[in-house]
Amino acid sequence: MRSLFVLAALLLLIGAFQYFLMRGFLYQNQAETLEAQFRSIPPFLIEEWRGGQAAGPGPGPGAAAPKGNEAERRALLFNGLSLAAIDARGQATDLNAQYGTSAPILTPGRYEALRREAAKPGKVDYVLAGDASGTEQLLVLRPAGGFGAGGTPMLQIGMPTGPLTAILWRQLAIFAGLSIVALAGGFALYRPVLRRSLAPLSRMVGTVKRIDAGRLDERFPAQPGQAEIDRLASSFNGMLERLEDAFAAERESQERMRRFIADASHELRTPLTSIRGFLEVLLRGSRISEEQLHAALRSMSGESARMNKLVEDLLLLVKLDRGPELTLAPLRPAELLRELEYHLRMLAGERHVTLDTNGAEAATVPGDSDKLKQVVLNLFGNAVQHTDPREGAITLALSVAGDRARIEIADNGPGIAPELRGKVFERFYRGDESRSRRSGGAGLGLAISLSIAEAHGGTIELAGGPGGRGSSFCMLLPLE
Repeated sequence: MRSLFVLAALLLLIGAFQYFLMRGFLYQNQAETLEAQFRSIPPFLIEEWRGGQAAGPGPGPGAAAPKGNEAERRALLFNGLSLAAIDARGQATDLNAQYGTSAPILTPGRYEALRREAAKPGKVDYVLAGDASGTEQLLVLRPAGGFGAGGTPMLQIGMPTGPLTAILWRQLAIFAGLSIVALAGGFALYRPVLRRSLAPLSRMVGTVKRIDAGRLDERFPAQPGQAEIDRLASSFNGMLERLEDAFAAERESQERMRRFIADASHELRTPLTSIRGFLEVLLRGSRISEEQLHAALRSMSGESARMNKLVEDLLLLVKLDRGPELTLAPLRPAELLRELEYHLRMLAGERHVTLDTNGAEAATVPGDSDKLKQVVLNLFGNAVQHTDPREGAITLALSVAGDRARIEIADNGPGIAPELRGKVFERFYRGDESRSRRSGGAGLGLAISLSIAEAHGGTIELAGGPGGRGSSFCMLLPLE
């Protein structure tokens, strides 16, 4: 209905424009016809009117009518037209009232203004005025050639506008009839066309009703066939993809949190159980020897230290997840590795350690020195833990790859299976449960290292050594 109202308003506007444009065209065309009528006035009539002007009043109302052939010629030339002569003072004399239509008489001031306009070349101007009977006429005024200064300088010729108005109304009636037919046809055609056009929207509504939190994999057809609905479907599909990703991330986060709580509880329960067991032994009384007492106290001290480190690691991970507070300053990784060299060789024991910084002595990165040292120690400690105490070999190499500094720590240990490399950075993950427990590890070191590297705008990558032997952890940091 709104579309039909808009169409009706447009048709009404077109009709109004058509009326005024056609009215102006018809009136202008008739004015040009009357202008041509001036040229058909015989010279003898002008002379007769001129003589009548000189003798007295012209053949207006009350004047004697021409006789014979003159009357017939005048009636033939000006049938249905009005004709008036306007003298120099602006006084009008009706010249054709008996043979045509009475002429409208304007004021002398108006005639003076029209006299000035008629003297200008260009398009034919016309005037609308009413005669004595109230009939509207279209008037054209032109100078009468050959008249002297004391004669009649202007002639006024006019015709009733009734026939032109009848043409206008007939055209408007035809246009109104066609408009009504167009509106009726539009009403008959809009409904099936709109139903067909809105069918994709109806299908989209049905799809939306089927979608809930458990069915976010539903999608709308990518190309229903209409530009607006295509864009709507594309927007909905993008929103559903984001919602599906968000729900999947939420489920994964909840699952990780559940595993995290379970693993943390397990890790804390072990030292607590051990400490409790030693306390129960101590509470038995005097049967415990001094050597057993010292052994129990040493074990409880080790378990409490292990539990304290676990809690500190957990707190550190929480801080890193929440947004690490780093003190970034320009530093050279080569100098950082040389500062750690003595400590690293002590950790390695009898293992062979190689430090190579020749490829990037001048490389500078923005970083927190303490946090980056922690990452290097974690990765190096992981390499020490998984290599033979005597035959083990660990290599630290610093290089520049593109716009990043590359710190690689490689070992010749047993390596990590390709299918497990994506899990080593998960929290509480341990590839070798028993060995991790003997060394006091809880599976948080690599997770902490990755979080610190990402906080610096970098990352840590894991690759296997040649022949499937050994592992290579590579920390990438953006250059200054």
